[in-house]
Amino acid sequence: MRIAVPKETAPRECRVALIPETVGKLTKAGHSVCVETGAGDRAGHFDASFKEQGAEIAPDYAACVKGANATLRVREPSVAEVDALPEGSALLGLLGRGENEELMKHYLARRLSVFSLHALPRISRAQKMDALSSMAAVAGYKAVLIAAATSGKFFPLLMTAAGTVAPSRLLVLGAGVAGLQAIATARRLGAVVEAFDVRPAVKEEVQSLGASFLDLDMGEAGVGAGGYAKELDEQRQEQIKQLIASRMPTTDVVISTASIPGRRAPILITEAAVAQLKPGSVIVDLAAETGGNCALTKPGETVVRAGVTILGPLDIAATLPTHASQMYARNLLALVLHLSSKEGQLKLDFTDEITRGSCLTHDGRLTKDVGVVEVKA
Repeated sequence: MRIAVPKETAPRECRVALIPETVGKLTKAGHSVCVETGAGDRAGHFDASFKEQGAEIAPDYAACVKGANATLRVREPSVAEVDALPEGSALLGLLGRGENEELMKHYLARRLSVFSLHALPRISRAQKMDALSSMAAVAGYKAVLIAAATSGKFFPLLMTAAGTVAPSRLLVLGAGVAGLQAIATARRLGAVVEAFDVRPAVKEEVQSLGASFLDLDMGEAGVGAGGYAKELDEQRQEQIKQLIASRMPTTDVVISTASIPGRRAPILITEAAVAQLKPGSVIVDLAAETGGNCALTKPGETVVRAGVTILGPLDIAATLPTHASQMYARNLLALVLHLSSKEGQLKLDFTDEITRGSCLTHDGRLTKDVGVVEVKA
C-alpha cells in the first residue's frame, strides 16, 4: 500500500502524522511511504530521518498524494486538498465526527474511505489507537506549565531566607485524561490540588495522584456512554456551579477540562465565580475549543477580569509537537495496521467495530455495514 504523509496546513498545527520510527515499521511491513518535504520540520523530524527509514520525499502536496492508497494527516484538510486526493483512496486522521458538512460532501464526491480517530469506539481493543487520550495527556501537562508561567506565584511550598512561601492551590475541573495529567503535573511542581468530576468512579484515580476530590452526591447521573461525561439537568448543573464557586476564594489556579462529546462544553465557572477569585489568579480553559467551561472564556484569546487572567488556548497539543507527534504517530500506525491485510492491502471489514465505528464515509456514501472490501496496494 502506498501511504502519503503531507505537511499539515491547519493554523497553529506543528505536528506530523508519522515520525521516522513509525515510517520504518510501515516500510518493514511492506508498505511504501511518501512524505512531503518539510512535513516533520516543526516537530523536529527532518527529511533525512524519514529517508533513512525508507520514505520517499515529495517536493509538494500534489506529488506526495499522487497514487496514494491512503493519506495520513493530523488535522482536517482543506477542500482543495481533498479534491487532489486519488478517487477511492483512504484518508485517516483527527477528522471530526462528520460535523463539517462541506468537507463531508467532498469526501463523498471523491468516494473516499475516511477514518477519523475522533470517532474511534471506546473499547479495550482500540486503546492503542486512542489519539484523543494521547493528545489530552499532552494538553493537561502543558496547561499546568502555562498556568505556572502566567501565575505570579510559586507552585511549591518553599522555605527561604525571607520566610516560608505557601504553595499554590490548584483546582482541576474534569478528571479525564487531561485532568488527571494536569493533577499529576501540578503535584510534581508542588501545588496543593483538588479536583471535581461528575463521574464518581474517578475519585480513586484523583486521590491516587495526591489530590483531594470534591464530593457531590450525584450517583451515576453524570456518566454517559463509554464512560464519558454526559449533560446534566439544570438542577444538578446549578449544584455544581455552586460547589465550584465555593472553592474560588481559596484557589490560585483553575485548570478546566470538562467536555461532552459532540456538545458545547458545560459552563462550570460563572462570572460571579470568577469574581470570587483573588487578583492574580489564573484560569486555563482547555475546553475553549468547544466554547469553554468559563463564562468569560474567549477561544484563542486571553481575558483579564478584575485581575484574574482567563486563557482559552487552542490546539494546545500542537505546542509540544515532538512528543505529541510521536504519540499520535503510534496511535495512527496501530489503526493503519488494523485496516491492513498481511499482503499489504487495505482491507475494510465493516463487521468489525473499530473499522465501522471510525469510518465516516466509504465508496461515495455514509458508512453502513457493507461487508468486506479490499483495495489493492
